[in-house]
Amino acid sequence: MVTVYDVPAEKLILKVAEKLKENDKIVPPDWAEFAKTGVQAERAPVQPDWWYTRAASVIRKLYVKGPMGTSKLSAEYGGYVDRGAKPNRAVRGSRNIIRKCLIQLQDAGLLVATKDKQGRAISPAGQSMLDNAAKEVFDETKN
Repeated sequence: MVTVYDVPAEKLILKVAEKLKENDKIVPPDWAEFAKTGVQAERAPVQPDWWYTRAASVIRKLYVKGPMGTSKLSAEYGGYVDRGAKPNRAVRGSRNIIRKCLIQLQDAGLLVATKDKQGRAISPAGQSMLDNAAKEVFDETKN
């Protein structure tokens, strides 16, 4: 059986993003086209469907690294801010973007809240969707 660990992450995220576009619960907010993804970013993303890619990346991270909340996920999507003559400093990514993605994925039934309030974990439906997408990617790369 093919799982998320058996395929390249980039191809899997693109395949899952296509599946999330078909879900009517996952929609970018009105402000998404103007928002930066963190303090370290100079501009907003230029891809028109970046919201779906970020949501797919978030659900994959929760599959691979287990239950996480917005703070740990924002550290995953952070980077380094250019402070001019001073040394660069590590900063976190936008927690608002991650929070909205988590809420939408949970409303779609792909994530569940953990019992000990430590964040969200992947649901059986979400795990099934990712494994099916991994199988599709595996079949495409095998040929």
